[in-house]
Amino acid sequence: MESKLAVAALGALAHETRLEVFRLLVRAGAGGLSVGRIAEGLGVEANGRLSFHLKELVGAGLAVSRQEGRFIYYSTNYPVMNDLLRYLTEDCCGGLGCGEVVDACSPEKCV
Repeated sequence: MESKLAVAALGALAHETRLEVFRLLVRAGAGGLSVGRIAEGLGVEANGRLSFHLKELVGAGLAVSRQEGRFIYYSTNYPVMNDLLRYLTEDCCGGLGCGEVVDACSPEKCV
């Protein structure tokens, strides 16, 4: 991952609401959630403010959207999430290993 992409992703996550939305989407798995379900999960209204935060996550590559009928669904872009995690930890402990290894989530594991 290029540093510019990492900065964009981290910038998108550097807001409490967007971080909560992202974590909610990660827990939801590959199927994602509709905007209404995201709002419900956060205890907020499905309004322009929530749409703005979702757009920021999509713009940073951390989430993707799809339309099904009248509903828009958002889900985690797992390859980008995993690339970011690898980028952040690639030089961990000078390459000597840091103890417990935690596998990053894949769409298959998170369903």
